[in-house]
Amino acid sequence: MRKPSSSRVRNRIAVRTGGVLLAAALAVGIAPGGAQAAPQNPTDSQLAGAASARDQAAAAVGAISAQLAAAQASADAAHQQALIALQDYEDKQAAAQQAQADATAATAAADAAEAARNQGQDAVDDYARTSYMGGSTSPGFASLLTSGSPSEFIERSALLEAAGTGRTDVLAELTGLQQQADAAETQAATALTAATDLQAQAEQLLASAQAQESSARAQADTLAVQSVDLQAQLTAAQQTLYGMQGARQVAEQQAAAARAAAAAVPTRSGSQSAGSGSSSRPSSSVPSSSGGGSASSGGGSSSGGGSSSGGGSSAPVGGTAGAPSASAAQTAIAAARSQIGVLYSWGGGNAGGPTYGISPDTSVYGFDCSGLMEYAYAQAGIRVGGTSRDQWWLNRNKQVDADSLQPGDMLFWGSGSSYTSIYHVALYVGGGQMIEAPDRGLRVKVSSVRFGGDYYGAVRPSA
Repeated sequence: MRKPSSSRVRNRIAVRTGGVLLAAALAVGIAPGGAQAAPQNPTDSQLAGAASARDQAAAAVGAISAQLAAAQASADAAHQQALIALQDYEDKQAAAQQAQADATAATAAADAAEAARNQGQDAVDDYARTSYMGGSTSPGFASLLTSGSPSEFIERSALLEAAGTGRTDVLAELTGLQQQADAAETQAATALTAATDLQAQAEQLLASAQAQESSARAQADTLAVQSVDLQAQLTAAQQTLYGMQGARQVAEQQAAAARAAAAAVPTRSGSQSAGSGSSSRPSSSVPSSSGGGSASSGGGSSSGGGSSSGGGSSAPVGGTAGAPSASAAQTAIAAARSQIGVLYSWGGGNAGGPTYGISPDTSVYGFDCSGLMEYAYAQAGIRVGGTSRDQWWLNRNKQVDADSLQPGDMLFWGSGSSYTSIYHVALYVGGGQMIEAPDRGLRVKVSSVRFGGDYYGAVRPSA
């Protein structure tokens, strides 16, 4: 989502603005922001040049403000999409782990079926070996010939018939075991293939999420630098102009004082008393800066997203939650408060507490927004899920209207109408305040609730 062409435009404007300011400073002989011990009256041309430089710098800031706002919106969107992609990865990773467990179980079943089949095969092999050693494929026939009497012959014949039926059962069982073993091996192979495919998909989603997050951070950092540089250039141009205007004012005051002193000496006899007065030393008042240029847009976005202004909420209609469990809500709030000051870590935190995050935050120990919520409610014995979208979905039947919020309710923000667009969650603590893990470089903190256009809704896990 990075826009190289816009970046080049911004750089050209910045360079052009810097050139204008330098030229103006050289033309009037005053370093921007510097003070002169003995101001001299600048010419009208010099004043006009400084005013023109100030106007051009202000125009440059004004012209780039729309570009900076668009680029900031792009960076914010990239950050939101990175958070959504991270949840896609976590869901796919969980599916891959389940598929791997299924493959392991199927492999164990296949091994058991193989062992049973081998036992049956051993029984058949024993029969074949006995037949070979007896010189006949039917050793029972020899038993009949060696019977001592007709009654013994009949008895042996019945036993051999039963034994023949048993051998048939063994062969049938062996066939069944063979089929079971083959089916188990096929199931194991299928489960393993599914696990491998899901793991590959998870890795692709993770790479995409990491790329989007890195892009968002790079855009935000670039914008922050550009905003500071442009505002500094405008301030320097203003100070140059104000310095020259001050010098002009001081020079005019000095000239007026000299004229007044000359007019106060009409005769020689009055010179003593006129000269004994205090010297007319005008004050060197300099017009104060009004802060003239427009400030550029702020730096990085909050993962909380959303406008901080009030206004209509696009949240789904709720109001289905029951009364909260005060004890569970207060336990969750206390747990969240105990983590205030902990760093934000992308992909960090779980029911057990803060953890190291996912690249690019593998060295940052802390929470992301959903990790903080999972931890807070786990301390109250409530499992709310590991991602913000899961936390909404698992509690979707406990929605709360914005004007009915109670401490312990969870607030959500999303980029669209589907719950899969949810990218941020926070814990309402009452009085229009919430606890959240905001964004990179920041820490878990208490913030004012934001009901902007991307406010998605609220649920009550403690109900």
